[in-house]
Amino acid sequence: MIEIIGYCDRVEGLFDPYRGTIGDDFPAYRGHVYRVITYAMHFLRNAGVHRPMVETALVYHDIGLWTEKNLAYLDPSQTLALRDNEKLGLGLDPEILRAAIHWHHKITPYSGPGADVVNAVRKGDWIDASGGMIRKGLSKAQVSRVENAIPDYGFPDVLQRLAKDLGGNRIAGNLRVLRNVFKI
Repeated sequence: MIEIIGYCDRVEGLFDPYRGTIGDDFPAYRGHVYRVITYAMHFLRNAGVHRPMVETALVYHDIGLWTEKNLAYLDPSQTLALRDNEKLGLGLDPEILRAAIHWHHKITPYSGPGADVVNAVRKGDWIDASGGMIRKGLSKAQVSRVENAIPDYGFPDVLQRLAKDLGGNRIAGNLRVLRNVFKI
């Protein structure tokens, strides 16, 4: 059984300063974040010790798309997360926070500090970004349960629109994302 995580005070509080910047895309990004939190925490056996890191990393993991209007969004996303971690006194290990954001599109498993958290975030993001075509060991029923509980509000379309708007056209934008975001 997969536990649906559709609301967290930490996530909502961290999102607050960025809602206006994300604008009309906010419901789509918020849903993506909660679906990936649900998957990541499932891979971590819902161990509460990991939840603050997972929630925080996922609020920021793609946020540079909107704050910097840039398809090479990993560095700006990491910068904001690390700044807010310090400014808000969140007390999260900055190396693991940075790694969870930096490596969330890694194709192969991550090995390094916080590998359990980084790989849970990475696998969760792959599941959601692929629309469940990649399941990382979850069943179709588990993925469907998460997707039915937390709507996507057109998140795949948002990503394609951003690729077009920020990259000149969808093909060029998607190629730029592949070059700058995906890691082996």
